[in-house]
Amino acid sequence: MTSEELKQNVEKALEEIRPFLQSDGGDISLVSIDNEKSVKVKLEGACVGCSVNQMTLKSGVEMTIKKYAPQIEEVINIGA
Repeated sequence: MTSEELKQNVEKALEEIRPFLQSDGGDISLVSIDNEKSVKVKLEGACVGCSVNQMTLKSGVEMTIKKYAPQIEEVINIGA
């Protein structure tokens, strides 16, 4: 898989997740993919101050990204 294909797969995963976040007033955007193993995302809107965002990140976002791109080892939220 090329890095461009990897990016497209990660974006597909985020598209699948986005409606759930938006229904709660939040959103997510892809910041970068490092070494084709680590994905950096930014949680936005209501997700920023949400107390369950770490759980959402690990269980929802990371799991969905790994479904589309199994070589990804971790997902990191760089949001404030």
